[in-house]
Amino acid sequence: MASQELDLFVIGAGSGGVRAARMAAQRGAKVAVAEMSALGGTCVNVGCIPKKLYSYAAHYAEAFEEAHGFGWPVAVPAFDWATLKANRAKEISRLNTVYGAVLEGAGATLLRGRARIVSPHEVEVNGEVHRAKHILVATGGHPLMPEVPGGEHAVSSNEMFDLPVFPKHLVVVGGGYIACEMASIFRGLGAQVTQVVRGSRLLRGFDDDIAAFLAVEMGKKGVDIRLGTHLHGIERRADGSLLAALHDGSALEATTVLYATGRGPNTRGLGLEEAGVALGSSGEVKVDAQYRSSVPSILAVGDVTDRVQLTPVALAEAMVVVDQLFGQGQRRMSYEFIPTAVFTHPNIGTVGLTEAQAREAHGTIRLYQSEFKSLKHTLSGSTERTLMKLVVDDASDRVVGLHMVGAEAGEIVQGFAVAMKAGATKAHFDATIGIHPTAAEEFVTMREPLAR
Repeated sequence: MASQELDLFVIGAGSGGVRAARMAAQRGAKVAVAEMSALGGTCVNVGCIPKKLYSYAAHYAEAFEEAHGFGWPVAVPAFDWATLKANRAKEISRLNTVYGAVLEGAGATLLRGRARIVSPHEVEVNGEVHRAKHILVATGGHPLMPEVPGGEHAVSSNEMFDLPVFPKHLVVVGGGYIACEMASIFRGLGAQVTQVVRGSRLLRGFDDDIAAFLAVEMGKKGVDIRLGTHLHGIERRADGSLLAALHDGSALEATTVLYATGRGPNTRGLGLEEAGVALGSSGEVKVDAQYRSSVPSILAVGDVTDRVQLTPVALAEAMVVVDQLFGQGQRRMSYEFIPTAVFTHPNIGTVGLTEAQAREAHGTIRLYQSEFKSLKHTLSGSTERTLMKLVVDDASDRVVGLHMVGAEAGEIVQGFAVAMKAGATKAHFDATIGIHPTAAEEFVTMREPLAR
């Protein structure tokens, strides 16, 4: 039996779904949200938040070592994996509660259970059918796992935060940002890490210089990066350890094998195809500029559309949907100059075009680049270096790409992203006074182009 008709039914209480539900309800819409797992989605539970917390944790070992050069001759204490896991779990639980309170406070109804679309205007949850004018699919994505012999012995990034035993020997398969982050984090926590990358470089899609520089820095910190190598199979031995067989006949002993080679959209079992919703080759919901699917009453945002897999993007897309359905309909989403960070050690911060993309889009460009040891490391004893790069369209003088590898890169790049979104030129950068002494000032003091 169908319940009273809703204005919006949201499937998935992750970042995009909660934002859409909350903002729609605050505008007076009658909203229900269905979620079968923990509130907050990937980002809160097994993504951004725990990853950043573990990244902080991983910096302490080197921080204790670096303190010696500043007059603090302290010994590096033992790392307690159980304590980190327990404190992370406590914080995630708090955030889950916050998300529930946010929905309740806005007046949205939270339904706990798996949702399935049974018609363009109906969703079934726990045997009850709910009718809605609009249905928003915000179910996110999931890690893709290996189809190799013994692949069931590998874990995904979802499991890495709560492994029962700390992995003394970790094999990371993949060269993307999740693989690089996990390799950096667990190396910092004390694991022996080997990263197996099928391609000839790390971070496909990032600027070539940035990716190459990061590989060197990760290597200096002890991550063994094997390029041009792929996993052939995984064997669990009698003592519980793993043996990761590589394509060249060699093998790596491991406590844990992490498979991090991509993510797929969560669309299976939702009833989308039966309702007439067109899906792409990877199972993603195909949507237009207003995030409507091929069925006008069914919309989708976030990772389930397989566009830009970033939490702030899902949030922004959700706001476009709410404005289209319950507002003035003027809001648009621009995918130009989306800043992002990779929480490797050291961090990456980037916004805009890579050098290769800029050449293709603008033809003649100017490049500015600076590599240096930060002031901190003149005393710390660390060999870590920083790289900064500007890509400028020669015709307009507009800065179209800004990239950094170094401490707090994400914090630094966020501010520059605002300037670039506003159309800042290299002349604007040159006319801006730097804050001294900081690494960030280097972006406004680079004068001589590396190349044109």
